[in-house]
Amino acid sequence: MLTIDVVSDVVCPWCFIGKRRLEEALALYARSHPEAEAPRVTWHPFQLNPDLPAEGVDRPEYYRKKFGDRVGEIVDRVRGAGREVGIDFRFEAIERQPNTLAAHAVIGQAADEGKQDAAVEALFRAFFLDGVDLTDAANLKSVAASAGLSPERVDAVLASDAARAHIASEDEAARRIGVQGVPFFIFNRRLAVSGAQPAEVLVEAMRQAEAGD
Repeated sequence: MLTIDVVSDVVCPWCFIGKRRLEEALALYARSHPEAEAPRVTWHPFQLNPDLPAEGVDRPEYYRKKFGDRVGEIVDRVRGAGREVGIDFRFEAIERQPNTLAAHAVIGQAADEGKQDAAVEALFRAFFLDGVDLTDAANLKSVAASAGLSPERVDAVLASDAARAHIASEDEAARRIGVQGVPFFIFNRRLAVSGAQPAEVLVEAMRQAEAGD
């Protein structure tokens, strides 16, 4: 079975775009490999802003400090790329830029429940389409429930220092292998593709990883 490891952050718009392009690539792969087992996709944490406080920061101010006069240009570019894959980003709805350690802990719990893709999708949509404040535990619990996760298990993981420490260690492991930006795709643990590349590029990476090129 082909394995695809995706290093991502839920507050990265290019990661949301990359998820859509990966979905397109998986559909292309399924059509060209009708007898093959579907690739196994696993999502791994990467924090774009690991030093942010747990309560997050004001999003507009964060963007002003990070991008300065280029904010409008950058936002327009991302909006355009989003529209190409059916994402209507609503950046104006986002008030808080969160520390994503807790959100990644929820994604880790989702993997244990076999619902990781649903959880990642729900978090992307909540943040980028609905402007949900992901610093709020009740919001994270609600988003997780919409993806079918057990509320009791989500409560437990959000209260777990060990779960957060595990996410932090995975983040550090990604940086040690050279991940500097996300999304970052690893095929069969041997071939890597960085960035929200077109579906055709991802399909070619799948082919090379399977062939051992």
